Amino acid sequence: MAFGWIDEQAELRRRAGLVRTLRPRAAESPLLDLASNDYLGLARHPEVTEGAARAARTWGGGSTGSRLVTGSTELHAELEDELADFCGFEAALVFSSGYAANLAAVTALAPHGSLIVSDAGNHASLIDGCRLARGTTQVTAHADPDAVRKALGGHEGPAVAVSDTVFSVDGDAAPLTGLAEACREHGAGLVLDDAHGLGVLGDGGRGAPHAAGLAGADDVVATVTLSKSLGGQGGAVLGPSRVIGHLVNAARTFIFDTGLAPAAAGAALAALRLLRREPGRAARAGEVARELHTRLTAAGLEAVRPDAAVVSVRAPSPEQAVRWAADCRAAGLSVGCFRPPSVPDGVSRLRLTARADLSGAEIERAVRVIGETRP
Repeated sequence: MAFGWIDEQAELRRRAGLVRTLRPRAAESPLLDLASNDYLGLARHPEVTEGAARAARTWGGGSTGSRLVTGSTELHAELEDELADFCGFEAALVFSSGYAANLAAVTALAPHGSLIVSDAGNHASLIDGCRLARGTTQVTAHADPDAVRKALGGHEGPAVAVSDTVFSVDGDAAPLTGLAEACREHGAGLVLDDAHGLGVLGDGGRGAPHAAGLAGADDVVATVTLSKSLGGQGGAVLGPSRVIGHLVNAARTFIFDTGLAPAAAGAALAALRLLRREPGRAARAGEVARELHTRLTAAGLEAVRPDAAVVSVRAPSPEQAVRWAADCRAAGLSVGCFRPPSVPDGVSRLRLTARADLSGAEIERAVRVIGETRP
Protein backbone atom coordinates (compact mmCIF):
# COMPACT_ATOMS: atom_id res chain seq x y z
CA MET A 1 0.00 0.00 0.00
CA ALA A 2 1.31 3.46 -0.90
CA PHE A 3 2.65 5.31 2.12
CA GLY A 4 1.89 2.35 4.33
CA TRP A 5 5.09 3.00 6.26
CA ILE A 6 3.56 6.24 7.55
CA ASP A 7 1.28 4.30 9.92
CA GLU A 8 4.27 2.52 11.44
CA GLN A 9 6.08 5.83 11.95
CA ALA A 10 2.97 7.35 13.51
CA GLU A 11 2.71 4.50 15.99
CA LEU A 12 6.37 4.84 16.95
CA ARG A 13 5.89 8.57 17.58
CA ARG A 14 2.78 7.88 19.66
CA ARG A 15 4.64 5.37 21.86
CA ALA A 16 7.51 7.79 22.38
CA GLY A 17 5.21 10.68 23.27
CA LEU A 18 6.41 12.67 20.25
CA VAL A 19 3.16 13.25 18.33
CA ARG A 20 2.81 16.86 17.20
CA THR A 21 -0.52 18.49 16.41
CA LEU A 22 -1.65 21.84 15.05
CA ARG A 23 -3.62 24.08 17.39
CA PRO A 24 -5.10 27.04 15.46
CA ARG A 25 -5.38 30.08 17.71
CA ALA A 26 -8.08 32.71 17.67
CA ALA A 27 -7.34 36.36 16.97
CA GLU A 28 -7.87 37.12 20.65
CA SER A 29 -6.80 34.74 23.41
CA PRO A 30 -7.12 34.85 27.19
CA LEU A 31 -3.81 32.99 27.52
CA LEU A 32 -0.69 34.71 28.82
CA ASP A 33 1.75 34.21 25.95
CA LEU A 34 5.26 32.96 26.78
CA ALA A 35 5.41 30.70 23.73
CA SER A 36 5.71 33.05 20.76
CA ASN A 37 8.92 34.70 19.55
CA ASP A 38 7.44 38.20 19.76
CA TYR A 39 10.30 39.33 22.01
CA LEU A 40 9.60 43.06 21.83
CA GLY A 41 5.81 42.83 21.74
CA LEU A 42 5.64 44.43 18.29
CA ALA A 43 3.54 41.94 16.31
CA ARG A 44 0.32 43.80 17.19
CA HIS A 45 1.79 47.25 17.69
CA PRO A 46 -0.35 49.80 15.80
CA GLU A 47 2.63 51.20 13.90
CA VAL A 48 3.66 47.73 12.75
CA THR A 49 0.19 46.62 11.66
CA GLU A 50 -0.35 49.94 9.89
CA GLY A 51 2.99 49.48 8.13
CA ALA A 52 1.77 46.12 6.86
CA ALA A 53 -1.63 47.49 5.80
CA ARG A 54 -0.14 50.50 4.04
CA ALA A 55 2.29 48.30 2.12
CA ALA A 56 -0.51 45.95 1.06
CA ARG A 57 -2.65 48.88 -0.12
CA THR A 58 0.30 50.29 -2.07
CA TRP A 59 1.93 47.18 -3.51
CA GLY A 60 -0.80 44.53 -3.34
CA GLY A 61 -1.31 41.30 -1.47
CA GLY A 62 1.76 39.54 -2.84
CA SER A 63 5.08 40.35 -4.45
CA THR A 64 3.87 38.67 -7.72
CA GLY A 65 7.13 36.87 -8.53
CA SER A 66 10.68 36.03 -7.61
CA ARG A 67 12.95 38.87 -6.56
CA LEU A 68 14.80 38.74 -9.90
CA VAL A 69 11.61 39.07 -11.95
CA THR A 70 8.85 41.21 -10.38
CA GLY A 71 9.21 40.44 -6.67
CA SER A 72 11.60 43.28 -5.76
CA THR A 73 9.91 46.54 -4.86
CA GLU A 74 11.28 49.85 -3.66
CA LEU A 75 10.02 48.79 -0.24
CA HIS A 76 12.28 45.71 -0.24
CA ALA A 77 15.29 47.86 -1.13
CA GLU A 78 14.40 50.34 1.62
CA LEU A 79 14.16 47.55 4.18
CA GLU A 80 17.50 46.08 3.09
CA ASP A 81 19.27 49.44 3.35
CA GLU A 82 17.89 50.15 6.82
CA LEU A 83 18.57 46.63 8.12
CA ALA A 84 22.19 46.76 6.98
CA ASP A 85 22.67 50.21 8.48
CA PHE A 86 21.04 49.30 11.79
CA CYS A 87 23.01 46.08 12.24
CA GLY A 88 26.31 47.57 11.04
CA PHE A 89 26.80 45.60 7.83
CA GLU A 90 27.63 46.79 4.33
CA ALA A 91 24.61 45.25 2.62
CA ALA A 92 21.54 43.08 3.16
CA LEU A 93 19.31 40.79 1.11
CA VAL A 94 15.73 40.00 2.15
CA PHE A 95 14.24 36.50 1.79
CA SER A 96 10.76 35.06 2.27
CA SER A 97 11.78 33.48 5.61
CA GLY A 98 14.68 33.16 8.00
CA TYR A 99 14.85 29.48 7.03
CA ALA A 100 15.32 30.42 3.38
CA ALA A 101 17.98 32.97 4.35
CA ASN A 102 19.98 30.33 6.23
CA LEU A 103 19.72 27.82 3.38
CA ALA A 104 20.96 30.52 1.01
CA ALA A 105 23.89 31.63 3.15
CA VAL A 106 25.22 28.14 3.82
CA THR A 107 24.71 26.58 0.40
CA ALA A 108 25.98 29.54 -1.61
CA LEU A 109 29.08 30.02 0.57
CA ALA A 110 30.13 26.36 0.71
CA PRO A 111 31.02 25.24 -2.85
CA HIS A 112 32.37 21.86 -3.90
CA GLY A 113 35.65 21.15 -2.12
CA SER A 114 34.93 23.42 0.83
CA LEU A 115 34.54 22.53 4.50
CA ILE A 116 31.59 23.57 6.66
CA VAL A 117 32.19 23.44 10.40
CA SER A 118 28.82 23.32 12.14
CA ASP A 119 28.02 23.61 15.86
CA ALA A 120 26.22 20.56 17.28
CA GLY A 121 23.48 22.81 18.68
CA ASN A 122 22.65 24.66 15.47
CA HIS A 123 19.11 25.30 14.29
CA ALA A 124 17.52 22.92 11.79
CA SER A 125 17.76 25.53 9.02
CA LEU A 126 21.54 25.65 9.34
CA ILE A 127 21.68 21.86 9.48
CA ASP A 128 19.59 21.59 6.33
CA GLY A 129 21.83 24.15 4.66
CA CYS A 130 24.81 21.94 5.45
CA ARG A 131 23.02 18.91 4.02
CA LEU A 132 22.23 20.72 0.78
CA ALA A 133 25.62 22.38 0.31
CA ARG A 134 28.21 20.86 -2.00
CA GLY A 135 30.92 21.16 0.62
CA THR A 136 31.75 18.61 3.31
CA THR A 137 30.29 19.17 6.77
CA GLN A 138 32.03 18.46 10.07
CA VAL A 139 29.94 18.83 13.23
CA THR A 140 31.84 20.07 16.27
CA ALA A 141 31.13 20.14 20.00
CA HIS A 142 28.68 22.80 21.14
CA ALA A 143 30.09 26.31 21.60
CA ASP A 144 33.72 25.15 21.39
CA PRO A 145 36.10 27.43 19.42
CA ASP A 146 38.98 25.00 19.94
CA ALA A 147 36.99 22.24 18.25
CA VAL A 148 36.32 24.61 15.35
CA ARG A 149 40.02 25.50 15.20
CA LYS A 150 40.98 21.82 15.09
CA ALA A 151 38.47 21.05 12.33
CA LEU A 152 39.68 23.95 10.20
CA GLY A 153 43.31 22.99 10.76
CA GLY A 154 42.75 19.65 9.08
CA HIS A 155 41.43 21.11 5.83
CA GLU A 156 43.01 22.82 2.85
CA GLY A 157 40.78 25.00 0.71
CA PRO A 158 37.72 27.20 1.24
CA ALA A 159 36.05 26.84 4.61
CA VAL A 160 33.27 28.40 6.65
CA ALA A 161 32.10 27.95 10.22
CA VAL A 162 28.37 28.26 10.91
CA SER A 163 26.71 28.87 14.27
CA ASP A 164 23.68 30.33 15.94
CA THR A 165 24.54 33.42 17.98
CA VAL A 166 21.90 32.49 20.55
CA PHE A 167 20.83 28.86 20.54
CA SER A 168 17.08 28.43 20.36
CA VAL A 169 16.74 25.50 22.77
CA ASP A 170 18.46 26.76 25.94
CA GLY A 171 18.98 30.40 25.01
CA ASP A 172 22.74 30.23 25.57
CA ALA A 173 25.04 32.49 23.55
CA ALA A 174 27.82 31.31 21.24
CA PRO A 175 31.41 32.43 21.97
CA LEU A 176 31.52 34.73 18.95
CA THR A 177 34.93 36.29 19.60
CA GLY A 178 36.54 32.86 19.98
CA LEU A 179 34.83 31.56 16.84
CA ALA A 180 36.01 34.57 14.83
CA GLU A 181 39.58 34.11 16.06
CA ALA A 182 39.56 30.43 15.13
CA CYS A 183 38.25 31.22 11.65
CA ARG A 184 40.74 34.01 11.03
CA GLU A 185 43.67 31.79 11.96
CA HIS A 186 42.74 29.60 9.00
CA GLY A 187 41.30 32.16 6.57
CA ALA A 188 37.79 30.79 6.97
CA GLY A 189 34.52 32.69 6.81
CA LEU A 190 32.03 32.87 9.66
CA VAL A 191 28.25 32.64 9.15
CA LEU A 192 26.16 33.58 12.19
CA ASP A 193 22.43 33.02 12.57
CA ASP A 194 21.30 35.97 14.71
CA ALA A 195 17.61 35.06 14.76
CA HIS A 196 17.45 35.28 18.56
CA GLY A 197 19.95 38.13 18.94
CA LEU A 198 18.49 40.85 16.72
CA GLY A 199 16.32 43.17 18.79
CA VAL A 200 17.60 41.75 22.08
CA LEU A 201 21.41 41.93 22.14
CA GLY A 202 23.82 44.70 21.20
CA ASP A 203 23.44 48.46 21.40
CA GLY A 204 19.70 49.13 21.11
CA GLY A 205 19.08 45.60 19.83
CA ARG A 206 21.52 45.72 16.91
CA GLY A 207 22.33 42.07 17.40
CA ALA A 208 25.02 39.74 18.70
CA PRO A 209 27.56 40.33 15.88
CA HIS A 210 27.36 44.08 16.56
CA ALA A 211 27.82 43.50 20.29
CA ALA A 212 30.89 41.33 19.60
CA GLY A 213 32.47 43.88 17.26
CA LEU A 214 32.08 41.60 14.24
CA ALA A 215 29.44 43.53 12.30
CA GLY A 216 30.81 44.86 9.04
CA ALA A 217 33.87 42.59 8.98
CA ASP A 218 34.74 41.30 5.51
CA ASP A 219 34.85 37.69 6.74
CA VAL A 220 31.55 37.66 8.69
CA VAL A 221 28.04 37.06 7.37
CA ALA A 222 24.93 37.19 9.55
CA THR A 223 21.41 35.98 8.96
CA VAL A 224 18.38 37.37 10.75
CA THR A 225 14.68 36.71 10.88
CA LEU A 226 12.01 39.37 10.68
CA SER A 227 9.54 37.12 12.53
CA LYS A 228 10.85 37.38 16.09
CA SER A 229 11.85 40.73 17.56
CA LEU A 230 10.46 42.63 14.57
CA GLY A 231 7.09 40.90 14.89
CA GLY A 232 6.66 40.21 11.18
CA GLN A 233 7.73 37.53 8.74
CA GLY A 234 10.71 36.95 6.47
CA GLY A 235 14.48 36.83 6.80
CA ALA A 236 17.64 38.49 5.58
CA VAL A 237 21.34 37.89 5.01
CA LEU A 238 23.73 40.67 6.05
CA GLY A 239 27.34 40.94 4.96
CA PRO A 240 29.89 42.45 2.58
CA SER A 241 28.46 43.74 -0.69
CA ARG A 242 30.38 41.15 -2.72
CA VAL A 243 28.83 38.34 -0.65
CA ILE A 244 25.34 39.76 -1.11
CA GLY A 245 25.97 40.10 -4.86
CA HIS A 246 27.06 36.46 -4.94
CA LEU A 247 23.85 35.38 -3.20
CA VAL A 248 21.75 37.26 -5.76
CA ASN A 249 23.41 35.17 -8.46
CA ALA A 250 23.88 31.84 -6.69
CA ALA A 251 21.39 31.33 -3.83
CA ARG A 252 18.60 29.06 -5.02
CA THR A 253 16.18 30.11 -2.25
CA PHE A 254 16.54 33.66 -3.54
CA ILE A 255 16.51 33.01 -7.29
CA PHE A 256 13.62 30.54 -7.40
CA ASP A 257 11.41 31.65 -4.50
CA THR A 258 8.63 34.23 -4.65
CA GLY A 259 9.73 37.44 -2.95
CA LEU A 260 8.63 38.43 0.53
CA ALA A 261 5.09 39.82 0.52
CA PRO A 262 5.01 43.64 0.65
CA ALA A 263 2.87 43.60 3.80
CA ALA A 264 5.57 41.62 5.62
CA ALA A 265 8.28 43.97 4.39
CA GLY A 266 6.22 46.99 5.47
CA ALA A 267 5.64 45.52 8.93
CA ALA A 268 9.34 44.76 9.42
CA LEU A 269 10.40 48.22 8.30
CA ALA A 270 7.92 49.86 10.68
CA ALA A 271 9.15 47.67 13.55
CA LEU A 272 12.77 48.43 12.78
CA ARG A 273 12.12 52.16 12.83
CA LEU A 274 10.19 51.82 16.09
CA LEU A 275 13.10 49.92 17.65
CA ARG A 276 15.46 52.72 16.61
CA ARG A 277 13.26 55.21 18.47
CA GLU A 278 12.73 52.97 21.50
CA PRO A 279 16.01 51.09 22.10
CA GLY A 280 14.99 50.40 25.69
CA ARG A 281 12.74 47.59 24.44
CA ALA A 282 15.83 45.45 23.82
CA ALA A 283 17.15 45.92 27.34
CA ARG A 284 13.73 45.22 28.83
CA ALA A 285 13.48 41.84 27.07
CA GLY A 286 16.74 40.80 28.71
CA GLU A 287 15.58 42.04 32.10
CA VAL A 288 12.39 40.00 31.86
CA ALA A 289 14.34 36.87 30.91
CA ARG A 290 16.69 37.23 33.86
CA GLU A 291 13.79 37.85 36.25
CA LEU A 292 11.99 34.75 34.98
CA HIS A 293 15.14 32.69 35.50
CA THR A 294 15.72 34.03 39.00
CA ARG A 295 12.15 33.34 40.10
CA LEU A 296 11.99 29.89 38.49
CA THR A 297 15.22 28.70 40.09
CA ALA A 298 14.13 30.15 43.44
CA ALA A 299 11.04 27.98 43.09
CA GLY A 300 13.26 24.90 42.77
CA LEU A 301 12.94 24.44 39.00
CA GLU A 302 15.87 23.57 36.75
CA ALA A 303 16.06 26.60 34.49
CA VAL A 304 19.01 27.49 32.25
CA ARG A 305 20.44 30.97 32.76
CA PRO A 306 19.45 33.02 29.70
CA ASP A 307 21.94 35.00 27.61
CA ALA A 308 19.16 36.65 25.59
CA ALA A 309 15.37 36.26 25.77
CA VAL A 310 14.91 32.45 25.77
CA VAL A 311 14.42 30.74 29.14
CA SER A 312 14.55 26.94 29.18
CA VAL A 313 13.09 24.76 31.97
CA ARG A 314 14.07 21.09 32.00
CA ALA A 315 11.37 18.39 32.05
CA PRO A 316 11.77 14.75 33.18
CA SER A 317 10.58 13.16 29.90
CA PRO A 318 8.87 13.96 26.59
CA GLU A 319 5.52 12.72 27.90
CA GLN A 320 5.77 14.78 31.08
CA ALA A 321 6.88 17.84 29.11
CA VAL A 322 3.77 17.58 26.93
CA ARG A 323 1.56 17.14 29.97
CA TRP A 324 3.25 20.03 31.78
CA ALA A 325 2.71 22.36 28.83
CA ALA A 326 -0.94 21.23 28.58
CA ASP A 327 -1.49 21.84 32.29
CA CYS A 328 0.04 25.31 31.96
CA ARG A 329 -2.32 26.01 29.09
CA ALA A 330 -5.31 24.85 31.10
CA ALA A 331 -4.21 27.28 33.82
CA GLY A 332 -4.09 30.17 31.33
CA LEU A 333 -0.40 30.16 30.34
CA SER A 334 0.95 29.34 26.88
CA VAL A 335 4.51 27.95 26.86
CA GLY A 336 6.63 26.16 24.29
CA CYS A 337 7.36 22.45 24.56
CA PHE A 338 10.61 21.22 23.01
CA ARG A 339 11.13 17.48 22.62
CA PRO A 340 13.28 15.19 20.47
CA PRO A 341 14.12 15.56 17.63
CA SER A 342 13.94 19.34 18.15
CA VAL A 343 16.48 19.19 20.98
CA PRO A 344 20.01 18.01 20.14
CA ASP A 345 20.71 16.53 23.59
CA GLY A 346 17.45 14.55 23.85
CA VAL A 347 16.34 16.43 26.98
CA SER A 348 12.77 17.72 26.82
CA ARG A 349 12.01 21.25 28.02
CA LEU A 350 9.48 23.92 28.49
CA ARG A 351 10.70 26.89 26.46
CA LEU A 352 9.66 30.35 27.62
CA THR A 353 10.16 33.55 25.67
CA ALA A 354 10.62 36.76 27.59
CA ARG A 355 8.70 39.66 26.08
CA ALA A 356 9.61 43.27 26.67
CA ASP A 357 5.96 44.13 27.28
CA LEU A 358 5.41 41.65 30.15
CA SER A 359 4.46 43.28 33.44
CA GLY A 360 5.76 42.29 36.84
CA ALA A 361 2.38 40.78 37.69
CA GLU A 362 2.43 38.68 34.51
CA ILE A 363 5.92 37.40 35.29
CA GLU A 364 4.80 36.44 38.80
CA ARG A 365 1.72 34.70 37.39
CA ALA A 366 3.76 32.72 34.86
CA VAL A 367 6.21 31.48 37.49
CA ARG A 368 3.38 30.52 39.82
CA VAL A 369 1.57 28.49 37.14
CA ILE A 370 4.74 26.68 36.03
CA GLY A 371 5.59 25.82 39.62
CA GLU A 372 2.09 24.63 40.48
CA THR A 373 1.85 22.38 37.41
CA ARG A 374 5.34 20.85 37.52
CA PRO A 375 5.39 17.05 37.06
